[in-house]
Amino acid sequence: MKHNKVNDLQAFVAVARDRSFTKAAAKLGITPSALSHAMRALEERLGVRLLARSTRNVAPTEAGDRLMRSIAPLFDQISAELETLSEWRDTPRGTIRITCTDDQIELCIRPRLAQFLKDYPDITLEFYVDYGFTNVIEERFDAGIRLGEAIGKDMIAARIGPDWRLAVVGSPAYFNRNPPPKTPHDLTRHDCVNIRHRPAGAIYAWEFEKDGQAFTVKVEGQLVFNSIMHVLNAAVDGIGLAYVPEELVAPYLADGRLKEVLPDWCPYFQGYHLYYPNRRQASPAFSAFVEALRYRG
Repeated sequence: MKHNKVNDLQAFVAVARDRSFTKAAAKLGITPSALSHAMRALEERLGVRLLARSTRNVAPTEAGDRLMRSIAPLFDQISAELETLSEWRDTPRGTIRITCTDDQIELCIRPRLAQFLKDYPDITLEFYVDYGFTNVIEERFDAGIRLGEAIGKDMIAARIGPDWRLAVVGSPAYFNRNPPPKTPHDLTRHDCVNIRHRPAGAIYAWEFEKDGQAFTVKVEGQLVFNSIMHVLNAAVDGIGLAYVPEELVAPYLADGRLKEVLPDWCPYFQGYHLYYPNRRQASPAFSAFVEALRYRG
């Protein structure tokens, strides 16, 4: 890597953001040792320590954090402007990075994926499955997917799916062993498969509504996942009851592998939206992706 000021500053931003020489080096296409040497050389030239290193991690010092907050937006703006140059090409191209959950891929992305890739052969899509409500700006994603009610006001949102509700389901084998619940409060006496979206977060409390009154029920069981697809599979296997998107379980209900209970208690949620930062000009590739996913029902 050429040790000019611009390259070294870009490398510093990568290390400060990822807080890892290994991750930053992989993105920059160099070795961690070369990157570490470049950072020490930069610190020597500036006469200021920018990174605090330990055997396990690296983090910006106070001076490094100030420098990163000052120059990182500038490099982001340069990258965004370079991306817009693709509009001069005949066909949109580039890489689009999306953070989402696996059920969002199954319900919103997969039905439209093959046609989009066929229509835009020069666009590469990268999907990162994450239930932890990733900050798309900090992690440098082009967009994420969330329920409309969970999107910040500082983001642009494009609806990509209809309103939907969750369904309480269990297998015939499970109901042969256990009587179906008559009210959501009966769920506390059942084996339920839980989901925890983030390692440090709380287990999701099942949300219900009746006669305009909303409430939650904390259910218990031996299994906790961070993926709704595994929750669904556990219900199919007869391990316990699951609370999963109705559209996702529709094929299982149709062929009898699952049975639904408490349908009158399950509220509707705002549909999934693609959300992304407000930029002066989106790349043609990203604009094509948004239009392909936009819900028109």
